[in-house]
Amino acid sequence: MNAANHQSVRVEVRSLRKSFGDQEVLHGVSFNVEPGEIFVLMGPSGSGKSVLLKHIIGLEEPDAGEILIEGQPAHSAAVRDKFRMAMVFQSGALLNSLTVGENVGLYLAEHQLKSPAEIDRVVAEKLELVGLKGAEQKIPGELSGGMKKRVAIARALVIEPQLILYDEPTSELDPLMAITIGEEILSLKARTRATSIVVTHDRDLAFGVADRVALIAEGNILLVGTPAEVKKSTHPLIQKFLTADFKPKQEPT
Repeated sequence: MNAANHQSVRVEVRSLRKSFGDQEVLHGVSFNVEPGEIFVLMGPSGSGKSVLLKHIIGLEEPDAGEILIEGQPAHSAAVRDKFRMAMVFQSGALLNSLTVGENVGLYLAEHQLKSPAEIDRVVAEKLELVGLKGAEQKIPGELSGGMKKRVAIARALVIEPQLILYDEPTSELDPLMAITIGEEILSLKARTRATSIVVTHDRDLAFGVADRVALIAEGNILLVGTPAEVKKSTHPLIQKFLTADFKPKQEPT
């Protein structure tokens, strides 16, 4: 079977290192993501999660180590052309000058991959998948934060991705909308069978959607395991992250 027709891909991260100036952000990070699974990279802000995600999609090149997609170097243009990869950015990254439909169909239109009628059909299909049927003519400024996230997911889906990367998909969302986005990620896995990598510091999202979780702190992978295995870990940094909670100041009596 031709690799371009696979519904999902395997991702290998091997001894990845990255520095910005004198600051080393990633310290020899290694893990594998199996085809079709939802793999969550979880950790506190500033731990290197988003930098790692940008390496996987090819927006950054490592100082050392490598990332392989189906055994081939991820940073090469040939591999990016061969495998269909999409990223859902933390901000949504929608263009305010375009309608929702134009945002979702932008890649297809810019590369003239389909006729206008076919693009309209694909856009309608993907918006319906994320619960936004009929929203084509809206503009981003009319949308809630959660709706913008779902439009960004629909835009990622137009290329029928084999690998979807989510960067903090529930940031700036209220708890109910965060649950909706988590349900969307699970639903899309069932429908598309794509491999998904989710970067988040949202513990509820991580344990709600993940097949496996990697805990990252200060540029190091502390543990990779199922949600149940991670919750049972006695590693002090993992326990500190998992049990962190706001404790209101006690009023004097």
